[in-house]
Amino acid sequence: MTQPELAVDLCGVRLSNPLILAAGILGTGAELLERVARAGAGAVTAKSCGLEPRAGHPNPTVLDWGHGLINAIGLANPGVEEMAAILKDAKGRLKPLGVPLIASIFAETVEGFAEVARRVSKAEPDFIEVNISCPNVAAEFGRPFAADPDSAAAVTKAVKEATHLPIIVKLSPNVTDIATIARAVEAARADVIAAINTVAGMVIDVDCGQPILANRVGGLSGPAIRPIAVRCVYEIYQAVDIPIIGLGGVVDGRDAVEMIVAGATAVGVGSAVYYRGVNAFGEMTQEIASFMVEHGHKTLADFKGMAHERLPKSSETSEV
Repeated sequence: MTQPELAVDLCGVRLSNPLILAAGILGTGAELLERVARAGAGAVTAKSCGLEPRAGHPNPTVLDWGHGLINAIGLANPGVEEMAAILKDAKGRLKPLGVPLIASIFAETVEGFAEVARRVSKAEPDFIEVNISCPNVAAEFGRPFAADPDSAAAVTKAVKEATHLPIIVKLSPNVTDIATIARAVEAARADVIAAINTVAGMVIDVDCGQPILANRVGGLSGPAIRPIAVRCVYEIYQAVDIPIIGLGGVVDGRDAVEMIVAGATAVGVGSAVYYRGVNAFGEMTQEIASFMVEHGHKTLADFKGMAHERLPKSSETSEV
């Protein structure tokens, strides 16, 4: 069998493979983004930035709790002006490699999201990821915008009006009905949905009787949350027509395949970088290709959304 085709089209932008570096993993400097691109990522996402520089929460901010990470970094970033310069540098480095660049933004108000989007757009990234779902940073109403369909739609609409670039809206699993939120941002003209952000959690040091993180509550990531992410991608795929980037606990090629089978067009990668290093992108690409050869798939479309197809019922019935 010939080598399978791993390229995907995301709103007219070609990715050589479906694996995307997730925001906040290695996205602070242009050199690191280039390194990840050269290691085999299909696209890279820079760290989320806001209007002003932000120090984030005090230490401790990250803990490996045995089944993944819990973090409350607090969206530390240098601010939109410095990040725009980093993005411009990164764009110049990535363009010859054919690797798309995704800028990620956050704000505490709807108007703030629009302003950050306007400024970031000057660097000409290929997409803007709209992070409305960080679980440990309060927004305008004291909770993430992703918690409510109306506020999620309001941010989406404001960002769409502020930029000519396609936008990716990143949703939260910390809601009762993620499909409703997905439909709301699609109606507000989101181009892509990313699901999921981290799951709100807490780890307590029982010896001293206090939460370990300085912020007390943090966001869970890693293998333990992957079934939650897969379920969210599955539900969103049934609810909307726009592409989905599935992320959350992906550590190998089979995990990425699972996201695609659930309905994802592309797959965000963060946990694999922590566990396997930047070479994870090249290795996982080969793991996906090996799976496709084993199962006779020529393209990713052959099994995208397969979990939604009903298997034919057996002609035989059994009695109990």
